[in-house]
Amino acid sequence: MNDIDGTEGWETDLERYLTQRELFAQLQDTVWVPLAQAESEAGVSRSALRAWFRAGEIPSRLVDSPHGPQRIVPLDAVLERAARSPRLRRRAERDQELAHEVGVLRQRLADVESRLAALEERDGRR
Repeated sequence: MNDIDGTEGWETDLERYLTQRELFAQLQDTVWVPLAQAESEAGVSRSALRAWFRAGEIPSRLVDSPHGPQRIVPLDAVLERAARSPRLRRRAERDQELAHEVGVLRQRLADVESRLAALEERDGRR
C-alpha cells in the first residue's frame, strides 16, 4: 500500500509504542536478577540457566553494568522452571531425606551423650 497521507507509518509507530508500553509494564512487575543470584536462589547451575534461556524456556536480557554487559533473568520464571525439573525435584527429595537422617542422628547422639553423662555421674558417686 502507498502511504500517501502518512497514516500507515503513524499506525505502525502507535502499535509499536503500545506494545513497548505493555512490555514495560510487565517488566515493572517482574524481579530480574543476575545469573549468580538466580543460581543461588533456585538451586540450579549456571549452565542450566543458560540452557533454559537459550532454548527459550525462560526470558533473559543483557543490561549494562559497571563491569560490562550482564545477563539477567526473571526470578519467578527461573523458580517456576526449576520446579518443573525432575532432576532438581529428585535432588530436593534427596536433600530432604538427608536432612531428616541428620536430624535423627543428632537426636540419637544427644540421647547417647545424656546416657553417658548419667553413667559418669553414677560412677563418680561411688
